[in-house]
Amino acid sequence: MATIGADRPLVQASISSQNLPLVRRLEAVGFRAWPAASVQYDGSWQVRLTAGHPSNRLNSIVPLDPSDHRDVEIRLEKASRKFEAYGRAAVVRQTPLASPVLIELLSAQNWTRFDETVVMTCNLAEAELPDTLDHLPTHDVGRFVDANLAVDGAPPSLKPALAEIISAIKPPSGLFMIENAVEGPLATVLCVQDNDLAGIMSLSVCETRRREGLGTEILTSALRWARMRSARSAWLQVKLSNRPAIALYERLGFRGAYHYCYWQRESR
Repeated sequence: MATIGADRPLVQASISSQNLPLVRRLEAVGFRAWPAASVQYDGSWQVRLTAGHPSNRLNSIVPLDPSDHRDVEIRLEKASRKFEAYGRAAVVRQTPLASPVLIELLSAQNWTRFDETVVMTCNLAEAELPDTLDHLPTHDVGRFVDANLAVDGAPPSLKPALAEIISAIKPPSGLFMIENAVEGPLATVLCVQDNDLAGIMSLSVCETRRREGLGTEILTSALRWARMRSARSAWLQVKLSNRPAIALYERLGFRGAYHYCYWQRESR
């Protein structure tokens, strides 16, 4: 069994053929919750590109059918050229929906695998949410974006792209912030409700205020908001290396559904 550090097992997430419909649905709601500026298709492959933002979720080749490996080498080269036109290194997102033939090709061509991530889900009807201070969502996208960038320590130059991404989200969204007059923004989270599914996006806590319960407080507010709007399940994505976040999510009832990672080829 793989481990995070030396003393804690990774979130386990085994996928059988019966689970693939769940993966397809969560991938689909994930695309709607974090929409790319440009989306093109090659068979069942989705090529997502967003010039103004570096997120791999917005800039990757996403295979969506394990049996789709026709002309895989030619198609991979063709898709990679689209990234070169954007001045980016090509990136492939590997989920259980990716063809093993494609993954073998990536390995043979010496692509680099990185960002091992788990998708976790929670049954909101059964979740026992802690009794924390409740926060209401804001409708001010600009204010939320400023807060999110400040908490993440991200460059202000990303504001136009991030504001455009959030404004392009079609399902109902809750923008949550914790801030005070002295320190400014302390924590942010975006919750996107897509019918009965609530996606937790961009949960961030100020580095100097972590381990004080702010993550629990703001995440609980978002989950309560989604449950009041009749969401039955919540989902999120977290890197396997982020041990504190995984521990928080597990305390609130989240469990691993499946893993994904990225492969990258350096720019030529």
